[in-house]
Amino acid sequence: MTTSTVTAQAPAKASETPAPDPAGTRRRRKLSQWGFVAPAVVFMLLFFGYPLVRNVVMSFQHYTPKTFFTGEAPFNGTDNWSTVFHDALFGKALWHTLVFTAGSLLGQFCIGLALAVFFSRRFPLNGVLRSLILLPWLVPMVVSGIVWRRILDQDTGVLNSFLDTLGLGGHTPWLTSPHMALLSVILVNIWIGIPFNMVILYGGLQEIPKELHEAASLDGASAWRTFRSVTLPMLKPVITVVLVLGFMSTVKILDLILALTDGGPADSTQTLGTLTYQNSFVQLDFGAGAVVGNVLILVSAVFAVFYLRANRSEGK
Repeated sequence: MTTSTVTAQAPAKASETPAPDPAGTRRRRKLSQWGFVAPAVVFMLLFFGYPLVRNVVMSFQHYTPKTFFTGEAPFNGTDNWSTVFHDALFGKALWHTLVFTAGSLLGQFCIGLALAVFFSRRFPLNGVLRSLILLPWLVPMVVSGIVWRRILDQDTGVLNSFLDTLGLGGHTPWLTSPHMALLSVILVNIWIGIPFNMVILYGGLQEIPKELHEAASLDGASAWRTFRSVTLPMLKPVITVVLVLGFMSTVKILDLILALTDGGPADSTQTLGTLTYQNSFVQLDFGAGAVVGNVLILVSAVFAVFYLRANRSEGK
């Protein structure tokens, strides 16, 4: 009697269990996903989206120091853009930016890769030397610029004194000659950026399987052949990251150039970054400064588009 009663009640309890709701489950999953994404979206809109839009709007306004008190910034159409593009200094600054960026990236990458390959071999004091090479990267850029300004001083600099001791001439105007200043700034920036390139490339080299190098050695490949046919192709994703990050950080450098030359002499080290600073905070022409800043953003965006398209074509 008792057994039959329990058996009869079991189906009733099973029928009371609610059926799963696929739509509700998907909705909750979407809400949880947006909950994780929302903080990043809000951060991007507040600290990147709003300043970008505000900068674009400002480039079409007559924005002066008086605007901060009155709030009045009348639109003047494309006057700011026309003024900047007809200024001969803008063309020089754009060219200097391209030369400075290309020279810095080339020097930092080549020397950083050579050091990464060198330190990938085991030898005494390997770790100590790698730690010492990181020092230029850890020092604030303004401090590095001030130190190098003293080192490269034509009259009292250590470098010229050393060259004079060797009999190589100790009166080179590293920072005071329009023909030497940009090269000097590039060399200092290469010195600063070498540790970053070395660290990232060194990490990439450690991820390459040693069996590949051993197989190439057994096939009779020379060291250069192994590096060109095995190491570089395996290191290509890391190289791409290094170059992209290096470009983004180099194209907008301001503090180093201000500390070394302040854009001189004779505007020979003027870049888009320094021109933006001078227009906005020295001449207080915020509209013209916004125009140059927008051009700098556009250059970075074009580079980013080419990078994404190259990665997409490689992935196919």
